[in-house]
Amino acid sequence: MFGLGKKRSKLGKWLDGRGISQTGLANKARVSRNTINDLAAGDTNRAPTTRTISKIVKALREVNSTVKSDDFFDI
Repeated sequence: MFGLGKKRSKLGKWLDGRGISQTGLANKARVSRNTINDLAAGDTNRAPTTRTISKIVKALREVNSTVKSDDFFDI
């Protein structure tokens, strides 16, 4: 089971709800697993670049075409 007892961001909760692994997203978006881990955990010290956000959103749109960056990131 994903996300059990962890602090999660909007991105982390979305991934958990769909059973998508952080490693799978990292591979699909071509960003590091540590980046996805930090963003899914809600690490407030980690602010993704616009390039990273666009890579992640592009990968997520393969699962749900209506996904927007505003759904996960406060830009």
